[in-house]
Amino acid sequence: MQKTLIIAEIGVNHNGDINNAKKLIFEAAKCGADIVKFQTFKTEELATSSAKKTNYQIQNTKTESFSQTDMLKGLELNYEDHIVLLEECKRQNVEFLSTAFDIESLKMLINFGIKRIKIPSGEITNLPYLKAIGNSNLPIILSTGMSDLIEVKQALNVLSNKSCNKSNITVLHCTSEYPAPLKNVNLRAMNTIKNNLKVNVGYSDHTLGIEVALAAVSLGAKIIEKHITLDNNQYGPDHKASLEPEEFGQMVKGIRVVEESLGSDIKKPSKVEIENSLLVRKSIVASKKIKIGDTFSLENLTCKRPYNGISPMNWDRLIGKKSKRDYEKDEPIK
Repeated sequence: MQKTLIIAEIGVNHNGDINNAKKLIFEAAKCGADIVKFQTFKTEELATSSAKKTNYQIQNTKTESFSQTDMLKGLELNYEDHIVLLEECKRQNVEFLSTAFDIESLKMLINFGIKRIKIPSGEITNLPYLKAIGNSNLPIILSTGMSDLIEVKQALNVLSNKSCNKSNITVLHCTSEYPAPLKNVNLRAMNTIKNNLKVNVGYSDHTLGIEVALAAVSLGAKIIEKHITLDNNQYGPDHKASLEPEEFGQMVKGIRVVEESLGSDIKKPSKVEIENSLLVRKSIVASKKIKIGDTFSLENLTCKRPYNGISPMNWDRLIGKKSKRDYEKDEPIK
């Protein structure tokens, strides 16, 4: 079975501090994440000066400003920051990835040699942006928070072209609330996407804890994305919906356990089960002494362990027949 790709979403949880970002890379790699992901944007290209924060951003940032641009400006990573982070990822042997929120940022990331492109939920209706990504000839991960199935299909139609086959796209089910209440997760929608749109699927998890991520893997998620933070109590838009390193590590271990337990879809006994079956399954045995010529009946037959004789499934075929030899009590019928 192919391993689930685990993305540690650092996003903007570095709070604009490059040293925090490097610490998060170290912690994510230590936890066993396959990829660490940041966010790459220019504030003036991302939002107008009149754009207001969402309710969760207001609650989680604890500042007097209601302006998105005021919040975003302090969370930008410049060109030199990206160079530092790329080098740190190489040092920690973990893949670097970042989500671009505009076409110029996308071009910069492609020039850095990223292995895949991650489209955030908010850009799923951004046609020129989607067209640029569709022409990139790179694997694509598409988050679908705030979307219905029609919008996801429309985005896939834009992304799928001669240079980007649908088999090269993984669609992540997502609930864009931070943290996301369990009642709004609708995890089964992940497989609705898979079955209706014929794509690989995964899950971008904004719930508290690790249980929903594990459930998504059991339902067939190929990718799990989850925010990581150094401290849930830090001020910032995403810290409250993130895992601290210890819990992130527990999630990674849990995913690997789920993967191993899923195994094959063929129902058959394992080698150990076959060995055990000889000891815990039963045979037809004599319940008392039986003499040659006696008739096998409910009075002289029973079923007991181990399985070293005739299977009890042959009970009806045996009842009423004559014994061809003598049997002692508990001796298996041959």
